[in-house]
Amino acid sequence: MLILGLFSSNYESAGAGIAKNAPKKEGIALFFDIFFRKFWLMIGLNILFFLFTIPLWATLPVMYYVSNEKVSLIIVALLLVVFAVSFGPAVAGISKVIRLFLLGRHSFIVRDFFKGFKQNFGKACLIGILDIVAVLSAYAGYNVYPAMAVNYDSKIFYVPLVITFSVVLVILMMNYYIFLMMTATDLSIKNLIKNSFALAFVAMKQNIIATVGVALYAAFLAVLFVYLMPVFMLMIPLFSAVPMWFIVCFNSYPVIQKYVITPYYESRGEVNPELTDGSEDIEEETIFEDMGGKEKPIEKPVEKRKKGKGRHIS
Repeated sequence: MLILGLFSSNYESAGAGIAKNAPKKEGIALFFDIFFRKFWLMIGLNILFFLFTIPLWATLPVMYYVSNEKVSLIIVALLLVVFAVSFGPAVAGISKVIRLFLLGRHSFIVRDFFKGFKQNFGKACLIGILDIVAVLSAYAGYNVYPAMAVNYDSKIFYVPLVITFSVVLVILMMNYYIFLMMTATDLSIKNLIKNSFALAFVAMKQNIIATVGVALYAAFLAVLFVYLMPVFMLMIPLFSAVPMWFIVCFNSYPVIQKYVITPYYESRGEVNPELTDGSEDIEEETIFEDMGGKEKPIEKPVEKRKKGKGRHIS
């Protein structure tokens, strides 16, 4: 038997309300406020994203269990192509949802994820493939140039290695902006690349903070991989990519608003609607005033209250 009302609260009195001009949270306080309020939604969003990485994870058992080398290579190649095509649009999908989180707007994560996925498929697919090529280039450089330096006994080969990693680092920071701009604007692929390249240098402070945050979370996952493999295997589908991307978006989207979205509205003589609550300041005398945070609580006289019994549901 469940008894409702055992720990009953007084719902017959009104509190002070929330002041209209109450100070808004900023910085780390806002970060954790959004993070914990959207925690379960982020888990659902991570599951959606994980579904599109399954082709990549599936290459491991294929290489291990398929004995025919030729067949194994064909299957792995097909799986990698599927992953390469879907990776970018999947990032666009989670970018769209996280952007709504940051703007304080309601989101149906499945609907909004696939909306971002489909609307930006072409652009996101191209960027995703370029990202994969960049990662593979960095991996190849890491394996080739040091070996050449040893074989030829010359440190000059470390120069192209440094150049390779520098280029990949810039591409990484460009990704902090390009997918968010893709879901927030109708910019062409050329302008998306140009703007994200500029912001990779203009917003260096935010980029460093985002990179450090992502690195710390990746280190946390690495520790789980080494010492708590079962927990790591659980984290990958539930809470791996989205928390890192949330760190990135939280730092990067205000930069996009400042340098891309707000200037666009200012050029049209308008106010960026993302920076307002949807209302405008009115100079005329108002008939009704928002009294949130000012009115006194209304209490019903104790002697007139009826002593209720807890409701029983069996």
